[in-house]
Amino acid sequence: MSETHVLTPLVTPFDEAGDVDFDALDAIIDSVLEAGLDGVVPCGTTGEFASMTRAENHAVLERVLARVDDDTTVVAGAGATSVADTVDSLEFAADVGADAGLIVVPYFHTANAPDGNARFLRRVADASPIPLYLYNIPACTGNEIPVDTVVELADHEDVVGLKDSSGDFGYFTDVLAAAPDDFEVYQGVDGQLVPAGLMGATGGINALSNAIPEVYAAVRNALDAGDDERARELQQEGIKPLFAHCAEYGFAPATKAALRARGRLPTDTVRPPLVELDADARADVADAVDAALSLVG
Repeated sequence: MSETHVLTPLVTPFDEAGDVDFDALDAIIDSVLEAGLDGVVPCGTTGEFASMTRAENHAVLERVLARVDDDTTVVAGAGATSVADTVDSLEFAADVGADAGLIVVPYFHTANAPDGNARFLRRVADASPIPLYLYNIPACTGNEIPVDTVVELADHEDVVGLKDSSGDFGYFTDVLAAAPDDFEVYQGVDGQLVPAGLMGATGGINALSNAIPEVYAAVRNALDAGDDERARELQQEGIKPLFAHCAEYGFAPATKAALRARGRLPTDTVRPPLVELDADARADVADAVDAALSLVG
């Protein structure tokens, strides 16, 4: 059985004025690496990339790459609505040293024919200077990436994997069954990390690993050791209760509330259209964080 990998889709901390807080970003990166996780994914959904300017996204990516060590995988979020903008983001990511890019199908102008998204992704892959992970998140893009499209693109030399945040476990297992053995398949829904691992996933790219990276490292280690009982305990008693808040309030707001509860963010500010959790929800998140951490000592 191959090793499990957990990557952290980094939040983008904002100060109370709404500006990027780079010192807080450094601290989060340090905590993730100290816990022994395998990589980071800046400027994705949890990173609120769509609420940031291109200059801000570039500055965040540069800061991340300046902070991590050479052994840390960095997959740069490169979501955009045109081929040209996506490729521009990938070229910048390549220039500053990212290992790979994470790309989505266009949102707002969604495909008007079945081959539309496949054509978009293929054109991006043909022009990309770095390897690519497809990002299936139909709640945000309006379309899923069909399994047959994933399999078709898996033959492209620069398309190396998929992050699936659909929450559709049947879709996830269909991709696992149909894609080539060397195609990497990551679970993007925290609540399905252990089931995905037991089914043979490469690992997870999970928002709450920003806040409780020790728990995610323990899950990874349990899966790799074949300790299914321990992995299930961590999932059911640690991750699942906290993930319920992500499901209710959104990945970035709930994850930032969890980071604030740990004292790793001075403020849980998010940008519109997202909103912060209220006091009662923050207290519930803090309790769930404490319960999760109690499982790893």
